[in-house]
Parts: sequence; structure tokens; C-alpha cells
Amino acid sequence: MFISVIIPVRNGGPLLVRCLQALNQTHYAHWECIVVEDGSEDNSAAVAYEHGARVMSGLRACQGPAYARNVGAQVARGDILFFLDADVLVQPGTVGHIAATMQAGPTLAGCFGSYDTEPTEDNFLSQYRNLMHHFVHQHGRSEATTFWSGCGAIRQDLFLKYGGFNAALFGRPSIEDIELGYRLHADAHPIRLEKLLQVTHMKRWTARQMVRTDFFDRALPWTRLIIQSNFAPNDLNLQTSQRISTIAAYLLLLSLGGAIFSLWWLLLGAFSLATMVWLNREFYTFLRQERGSRFMLKALPWHWFYFIYSGAAFLLGFLLYGLLGLGRKEMAATRPSPLPSFTGKKPAPPPVSSASAP
Repeated sequence: MFISVIIPVRNGGPLLVRCLQALNQTHYAHWECIVVEDGSEDNSAAVAYEHGARVMSGLRACQGPAYARNVGAQVARGDILFFLDADVLVQPGTVGHIAATMQAGPTLAGCFGSYDTEPTEDNFLSQYRNLMHHFVHQHGRSEATTFWSGCGAIRQDLFLKYGGFNAALFGRPSIEDIELGYRLHADAHPIRLEKLLQVTHMKRWTARQMVRTDFFDRALPWTRLIIQSNFAPNDLNLQTSQRISTIAAYLLLLSLGGAIFSLWWLLLGAFSLATMVWLNREFYTFLRQERGSRFMLKALPWHWFYFIYSGAAFLLGFLLYGLLGLGRKEMAATRPSPLPSFTGKKPAPPPVSSASAP
């Protein structure tokens, strides 16, 4: 089984160097690396060449990672497309793990993993953000209804048949991977959340960047997708406990305002607070075990704040896309068409024994 690792990059800088250095430590023999340079203003293309990657460059302006990944997929020689972000470090066995998973599940459309618990950035928000991602994915269903392109693989023929990522609808990093996962799931193509498949994240998060990403690039377009597909799985960030926690967070805000007029509102606030803590007790215990009690206590208000601004994005999305019906024609019109496949000579298939476990 031949694996094509596809990395979209824009101004990758030192993180791209580290990403490719880690990838070049791969134990699995039958793979290639394709770096799609998405209108960079630095030396990302040269760096990719230096590390032995096949480089697709020449885009005059940034087209977004969805477009870049589609470009890489069309020139890929592999049976499996392994999408990887340029700010991620793989393990030597990661590519082999992908091969073993896809070979063991011949009916699988794809699989994806998660970040591990040791991000390279040590500031609080980067640590907290990474741990939350890890926890959510590790507690998600193995039979996934979505996809993740930060570390996710899919069969090339199926990817091309479905038109890849919706580059017309998602011109910037957003939920193009989730939307693809929804389309595959709707047609009963199984996707596996492979919990042992873990990579290291190198991104440094700031408060402004985190809120902006979650609100505009995640929650708002995801709400649109839920409304227009009429599908909201009880999994990952959409679990029932998370929905109730969002309601409890708003009741807590309401109670704080109402306490000005009557202390009885404080009872509602205490109940709301207790509800959030109880529903998320496993996550808070996980944070304490990983980083200690002080870290956990510092994370609590950030987690509650996450429920508030994510809930606000959902309400805005429900108003725009549900009640007002904005964007329905646009979304229907941009459904991807099949992509052309690689027409050159593909590598000969390796012996079965060489594609065993990583």
C-alpha cells in the first residue's frame, strides 16, 4: 500500500522544517510527501525541496488549505491520501499506522487521529487548547461521522470521486474536513477515529486567535452545516453534555445579572455552575491529572467562556441560516464535482509483509 502524505503550507517557517524533519524519520517504506505551497511569501517551497518533498508551487495568491489539499490529491500516486498540517510532528510509526489501519479495514473510507498531550508551545492557552482537543477526540466514538485533515487519511479514489474538500465554499481554514466527513457518512462510507494515532501540535495559541477561530471558522459554519444537512451527531463537540453545558453557562450569566435585584438568582447561578462542573467532571479530572490542580482551576473560566461564545455563534448561525435561510443556494451550488486523478505511472504495490503494523 503506497501512502501519499499531503501537506498544505503558507509561510511555514521553522515549523515546516520541523514537520518535514519528523516525517523523514518515518519507518514505513512506501510513501511520498507532497507539499503544496499556497501563495507563501517565505522560502517554504525551497525548504520542502531540501527535505525531499514533491513540491507544488506557483499559486499567486492564497487559495486556502482546502484548495491546496485538492491540488496535492490530484498529483498523488498513493492508494491512500494522508493529509497532514504543516504545524504537526508525526512519530516514526505514524505513516505505518495509517497503512495498517486502512489495510485491516478494507471497507473503511478513511481514518483520523488526534493531538497528543505534549504540544511544543508551553504557554497556558496552547497547553489548554491542545489538551481539550486530545480529550474530545479520545472520548469520541470510534465510528466517526466526520473527518479531520490535521492528521487524517482517506482512500484516493473515494476522495476524488467526492470532489475532495469544498474549496469553493471554504476559502480559508474552516470546517472543510467536517463537511467532507458529513458527505461520506451520508452515503454510508465508514470513517474511523483511530485513538492510538496521535501527533504533536506546534501551534502557539493566543486568546484573540482562539476565540476568532472557534467563532468564525468553527462554530458558525458548523451551525450552517448542521442546519442545511439536518444532521447533528451526539459526538465530539456536539455531545448532549456540551449542549446542556452551553445552556447552563448562559443561565449562569443571567443569574449574575438577576442577583442585582434578588439574591434568589444566586441559587440559579449555583445550580448552573454545579451542572457545568458535573457534566464536565471527566475533562476537569483529566486536566488535573495531566497538569495539576492549579492548571485545572485556571482552565475552568476559559472552558465556561468557550461555551458562551460557541453558544453565541450557534444562535447567530440559527438566525442567519435557519430563520433567514441565508446561503442555502450557495451551499447547494458549490457541491464539489469529481476531481481528475493522477495519470502518470504509479509505484508498484509492495509485498504484503512490508505493509504490516508500524
